[in-house]
Amino acid sequence: MTVVVAPPGELTPLADGVYAYLQPPGGWCLNNAGLVVGPDTCVLVDTAATEARTRHLRDQVDAVVAGGPDFVINTHFHGDHVFGNGHFAPRATVVAHEGTRADMAEAGLGLRGLWPQVAWGETPLVLPTLTFRNALTLHLGAAGPRVELLHIGPAHTATDVAVWVPERSVLFTGDVVWSGVTPYVLMGSVEGSLRALARMRALRPRVVVPGHGAVGGPELLDRTEEYLRWCRKVAQDGLSAGLSPLEAARRARPGPYADLTDPERLVGNLHRAYAELEGLPPGARIDVAGSFREMCEFHGGLPECRA
Repeated sequence: MTVVVAPPGELTPLADGVYAYLQPPGGWCLNNAGLVVGPDTCVLVDTAATEARTRHLRDQVDAVVAGGPDFVINTHFHGDHVFGNGHFAPRATVVAHEGTRADMAEAGLGLRGLWPQVAWGETPLVLPTLTFRNALTLHLGAAGPRVELLHIGPAHTATDVAVWVPERSVLFTGDVVWSGVTPYVLMGSVEGSLRALARMRALRPRVVVPGHGAVGGPELLDRTEEYLRWCRKVAQDGLSAGLSPLEAARRARPGPYADLTDPERLVGNLHRAYAELEGLPPGARIDVAGSFREMCEFHGGLPECRA
């Protein structure tokens, strides 16, 4: 089997002392990261999935801030955002929601098993050493910007964190927002995502850095919300017709969202939407493995991972 690997990411300036590390096209395990630099403190938002990608990220960060970040924030527990922690710790303190730390410990390096052809390299599991419940603010020096960590989950997962830099009007959303890539809420909540999007919109960000895909503005929040509302309608119609989530996905296909990468995620999203319509609380556990198998069936094989 031929393995196609996407090019390495690129650190792109967004505002004074604020950067995004973008890994196009943003599909499976090609996540974004961020960097916020103050006079004497530097914060990295998320890492990368593989050793090679994390080393490239680290080199680009070192070119801006010699020695690297003082803090690494994990927006949620998925491996593409946290597997690189070990290449920044222990110099950097790893920070996350307390639920994210617990989910990381439980999930371990399991993501690697889904795509054994990926050259993962050395990605030791390094858990956060600083956790919080609702919010945490990092002050990057007396004259530096604030970095506000806001618990906005359940959305993409049960305990998502958005990273808001109010003095620069830049919002790092983690995987609650997507750009040109199909959203994925199987482990979180459709309804919770809609609430999280409303909360982030109220911040009035000028620049929005999604978890995957190109940087944009508030329109990225709108586009993600539109997709999720469409998913909920597909789920409502599917339940009324007595269809399974897979059958409903096959009937709907990508609908008006054929331009989004990784359309097979519709199956997982419908599993979550069905469960919530039937009374499952947002963020409650669901059969992730079974849903992923159905996504593969919908896709016609294992979805492509170009990490």
